[in-house]
Amino acid sequence: MPGFEIFGAEERKQVNDVLETGVLMRYGFDGMRNNHWKAKEFETAFAKRMDSEYCQLVSSGTAALTVALASAGIGAGDEVIMPTFTFVASFESILALGAVPILVDIDDTLTLDPKAVEAAITPKTKCVMPVHMCGSMADLKALKTICNKHNLILLEDACQALGGTYEGKPLGSYGDLGCFSFDYVKTITCGEGGAVITNNEKYAVNADHYQDHGHDHVGNDRGAETHPFLGYNFRISELNAAVGLAQLGKLEGILKTQKRNYTILREALEAIDGVTFRRVPEGGEENYSFLNFFLPTEELTKKAHKALSENGVDACFYWYTNNWHYINGWEHLWNLKSLGKISSEVKNQMQDLNNTDFSKSDAIMGRTISSLIKIGWTEKQVRDRTEAMKKAIATVL
Repeated sequence: MPGFEIFGAEERKQVNDVLETGVLMRYGFDGMRNNHWKAKEFETAFAKRMDSEYCQLVSSGTAALTVALASAGIGAGDEVIMPTFTFVASFESILALGAVPILVDIDDTLTLDPKAVEAAITPKTKCVMPVHMCGSMADLKALKTICNKHNLILLEDACQALGGTYEGKPLGSYGDLGCFSFDYVKTITCGEGGAVITNNEKYAVNADHYQDHGHDHVGNDRGAETHPFLGYNFRISELNAAVGLAQLGKLEGILKTQKRNYTILREALEAIDGVTFRRVPEGGEENYSFLNFFLPTEELTKKAHKALSENGVDACFYWYTNNWHYINGWEHLWNLKSLGKISSEVKNQMQDLNNTDFSKSDAIMGRTISSLIKIGWTEKQVRDRTEAMKKAIATVL
């Protein structure tokens, strides 16, 4: 995703503001920092952009998920429902709190199937975590109805979908909490960073304290602050926040270019008999960071993916065999391989993933190819790419 494609004078200016003061930490040193508070500025601007009351910046998208879960009171033995297609950070953040990830099938949105979610609910379920993979969303209205019915928290992992919307609301703002990543290959980047957004004041206060060792941030003397509860260090630095602040100012241009390039590619592939596309739920608009399409069979999809590479088409992903993003590659999770002892709650409540049937997810992911949308392409380069993609796919259909 494109943040790293557009570093320029804006990022250098914001970073230099920090370097000239020498204050790299977001808290304290008030007299030295020449009134530069990059993390605070970014939080205010991002909350406004996301139509949310509160934003808490953290050190990564993984940290954002961990902080969001902790802020909502998720802990040992609590079950969190998540999809089979995501990034490993989803289950890492859950396990880090002693909670239990419960994996369920996806549907043709490439994220949580609401029917599978409802079937997986137990008395220990506390949270549903849809992951808006590759720029588009789950059926959030259906998931919210389920959460309201069972008194569950709806936590949106929107790390790959910044700028998308559902029913006119920015993705991440529809549920109780929303999480974002600003790593090097996200829509906008801090180098490393993340954010939690919410309209719930209690969750916001909890996030503020938890991500900084439990500090209550009352007063101007950090050494005199109290600690209402245990926390950890998930702080973002002023340098990272400075980069993100500049990038946020470029977001609308990024989204516009992504949509242009996506549309050219999509219109070309729509003309190919046998190619279909990921379903975007009614009322939703993706952020156009990936063009996600299906071929009729797993065998044809593998051949098409190979043909795309052989025809010089880069950045096309076959997630079904990707070790980071689909359950097939998560042997360490199946077998709970850990450096330390796994908690009894996780041991006793985890599914036997070696023997769980995810054939519905397999049937979808085995036919899926995702083409990254770059914003550095000229219109001619995009059209040249469409011709190369059409030629490659035609060789197998």
